[in-house]
Amino acid sequence: MHDDQLDVTTDIVATLIRDQFPQWSDKAIRPVSSTGTVNAIFRIGNDLSARLPLRPSDVAEASAILEQEARASAELAQVSRFPAPEPVALGKPGAGYPMPWSVQTWIPGTVAFDADPSGSEAFAEDLGAFIATLRKAETRGRRFSGEGRGGVLTDHDDWMATCFVESEALLDVAPLRRAWKHFRELPRTGPDVMSHGDLIPGNVLVAGDRLAGVLDTGGFGPADPALDLLSAWHLLRRGPRDVLRRTLACDDLEWERGKAWAFQQAMGLVWYYVESNPAMSRLGRRTLDRIVESLD
Repeated sequence: MHDDQLDVTTDIVATLIRDQFPQWSDKAIRPVSSTGTVNAIFRIGNDLSARLPLRPSDVAEASAILEQEARASAELAQVSRFPAPEPVALGKPGAGYPMPWSVQTWIPGTVAFDADPSGSEAFAEDLGAFIATLRKAETRGRRFSGEGRGGVLTDHDDWMATCFVESEALLDVAPLRRAWKHFRELPRTGPDVMSHGDLIPGNVLVAGDRLAGVLDTGGFGPADPALDLLSAWHLLRRGPRDVLRRTLACDDLEWERGKAWAFQQAMGLVWYYVESNPAMSRLGRRTLDRIVESLD
C-alpha cells in the first residue's frame, strides 16, 4: 500500500515473540486479513494480537507514539460500554524488523467491512450510545492535538487540493470542489469532547446486527464534537443514519460538520488506495456517494 512499506511475516513475528515475550512462544501466530493501512495484525493464540507498523519512522518517536496510543486505548476501554482492546505489552525492534510494536487483547467479532450493518437501526442506536459515552468522558483540560482530523476544517485545504487533482480521472471533481467550499466554512459548534476519531468499517466489530466492539482505539482523545459523526456516512444508510442523528440529538450544524469530516477522509481514500487497497478506495467512493446524495 505504501512505497516504503515494511515486509512483516509470521516468522518475523514468531521470532520477536520468542525473543521478547517467551511466555507466549508456545502460542500459534496467525496473520489477520485486514484492510488496515497503518499496521500489520497478527493473532497470538486466542486472546492476544500484535500490531506492527507497516512504515518505517524514527524509532524513538514511534515508541513515544505507541506509548501514547496504549494510554489512550486503556482510557477508552475503561469508559466504553462496548468491548475495546486493552494494551498488554510494547515490543522493540528485532528479528530484522526495525520498528517498535505492540500487543493488545483480542476482541471477537466481525469487522463491518465483512458484516455490513448499514441497514440496521439497532446497530445505529448502539453506535450512538458508544459515541455518547465517549463524549461524556472527561477531557481533563486536554484539547485537540493539532494532528489529523478533528480540529479546524480549513487546515485541510492543501490536502483537499491534492485530492481533487489526483481524483480527476476517477471522480466527477467539480461538484466535490463545490461541496468542500461549503464544508470548509462551517463553524465549530462547541468545545472539544473525547472521540474515537476513526470510526470506519475496519475499526468497528459487528455480531448479528449489533455493535460488538471497536478497534484502533489509540487515537482516543479530545476533538471537534462532530468528528465521530463521520461514522454516519462510512457505516450507515439513510434510515439508520437518521436513527444515529436522533440518538445523539445533533443539530443541523453539528451534523454538517460530521459530514465534512467524512468527506475529507473519503476524498483521500479513493485515489490513494485505488490500486494498493481497493476495499478502502471503494469505501471512499461509497461515502462520497452518500454525502453527494444528501446534498441534492
